Amino acid sequence: MRKKIIILSLILFGIDQISKITIGLFIKLNDSFVIIKNFFSLNYVHNNGAAFSILRNQRLLFILIGFIALFLLFNYIKDFKENNRNIIAFSFLFGGILGNLCDRLFLGYVRDFLSFKIFSYYFPVFNIGDSLIVIGVILLLIGIIKGEDKKDVRRKKH
Repeated sequence: MRKKIIILSLILFGIDQISKITIGLFIKLNDSFVIIKNFFSLNYVHNNGAAFSILRNQRLLFILIGFIALFLLFNYIKDFKENNRNIIAFSFLFGGILGNLCDRLFLGYVRDFLSFKIFSYYFPVFNIGDSLIVIGVILLLIGIIKGEDKKDVRRKKH
């Protein structure tokens, strides 16, 4: 299972990085390109914090959290049943965390560009890596709720 996760994670990491590079080539920093009026635009920004720009300029903290998250997730894989959802969940998490960690390590900030407006609310600008992390967490939570995080424990009890 780990081999599949590593391969898919690297592909997703590549997609995240290519998307950020592409946006940076075509949209100037702090500029916007409307895709769907009053709903979706590409706004290229640099984020020095976490979601909603909280904890601004805490680069080392976020780098440390990123490495700890990768370590814990890598060690947690063995506890999950091998199925497509769990493989996708871990791959999304690794790919997203690696994408944002790479930005923080080499640039000092995360490149964000996806901007949505629902009714009168503007969501914080985010990137593909952020989306991967959120989807990965949701999929992993589904696995935990279904008891798929107790593969080895359940086999030993029966």
